[in-house]
Amino acid sequence: MLKPLHESLGIATVGVGGGVATTAAAGIELIRLGETGLDGLPLAETLGRDGLVPYAGLRFAGWDLDGADLASAARTHRVVPDERLERVAEALGATEPWPAVADAEYCRNVTGEHIQRENSRRAMVARVQSDLARFEAEMGAGRVVVINLASTERVPDMDAPALQSLAAFERGLDENDPAISPAMVYAYAAIERGFPYGNFTPNVAAEIPALIELAKERGVPTAGRDGKTGQTFLKTVLAPAFRARALRVEGWYSTNILGNRDGQALSDSGSLASKLGTKGDVLDDMLGYKVGDHIVQISYYPPRGDEKEAWDNIDVTGFLGQRMQVKVNFLCRDSILAAPLVIEIARCLDLARRRGEAGPIEALSTFFKAPMTAGGAPEHAFFTQQRTLMRWLMAENLDHVLSDEPAAPAKPDVVSAAPLAPVK
Repeated sequence: MLKPLHESLGIATVGVGGGVATTAAAGIELIRLGETGLDGLPLAETLGRDGLVPYAGLRFAGWDLDGADLASAARTHRVVPDERLERVAEALGATEPWPAVADAEYCRNVTGEHIQRENSRRAMVARVQSDLARFEAEMGAGRVVVINLASTERVPDMDAPALQSLAAFERGLDENDPAISPAMVYAYAAIERGFPYGNFTPNVAAEIPALIELAKERGVPTAGRDGKTGQTFLKTVLAPAFRARALRVEGWYSTNILGNRDGQALSDSGSLASKLGTKGDVLDDMLGYKVGDHIVQISYYPPRGDEKEAWDNIDVTGFLGQRMQVKVNFLCRDSILAAPLVIEIARCLDLARRRGEAGPIEALSTFFKAPMTAGGAPEHAFFTQQRTLMRWLMAENLDHVLSDEPAAPAKPDVVSAAPLAPVK
């Protein structure tokens, strides 16, 4: 049975001072003021919107390695135009990050001094849960979800004993096992206390056996991994079309340049390997065969900032063995593409919680490069994923969705006049 819809939802964000989170927070404030429309928000016009928390009811808080308030952080990232940022600077400035969990062995190139000083992973969990409890007290019980937007970590040792079962993981927390990464600390802290958890990063967290077990035991919905925003998004649109037209992909060369904090993290070889792991398998899964020359490169180029460029060259073979090429140059804004997805993931995880769903919410696969599943291979083709999401959103009214009856127009979002309270 669906629990009542609250008009507000707190999004406790790992990396709240980053470009994506500050863009999302600024966007929500502008929506509340009536200063911007709902362009770019994928679920703004869907039938399932009535079951989701209104955009104006969202509130951001969370952890970051930099202690700067969200207005100051947003100015640094230079994603939101200055004239718009000044309209919401007071509201954003009232929110300051909580000290973050950090381990330089997992993320070498993004550091900061605003970190937890606890000397054990068990103590780190307790500190994160204390922050969550305080935020939930402010928002109201059952009105907080956790989203990981932190920088990319290196790939952990997936065979480490501490990751294989919940009992082993909890022993690892007590013994300060280095196999437990910062991302896993956040995921465990959230799930153990019943907070829905979404992983927008390539970091391995809720996907390990120990935390899958915990999510099922606690009845907590989860989703992830690695937000699908730019180049991979286009691949999941184009590759199914090539397959449908029997155009064989002989090679696909992809390169990216970006200069934001994500790019800085990826300039470390360990973090880069983690990122490439979520981008590399998507193509073969959709085409049904291994592309012999699938090359993906990511380069940190500071002058570009958040203005990422993704360039693809695709070699295909068609009828009579004739060779052809497709070239795509996507000049995009990384945070502008990612922030709306983060907002929608949070709203959907809240809906899943109110429905009583637990474990990986496969219907949210459309938002991720490496979607979590309850078992078996994930679906990557974008339009198949979208249909699954729409069916899931309208689970209470599925017959209407599958009929030819036109969709009812979406109701305008509720705009609140009162500013959000500060978060310290």
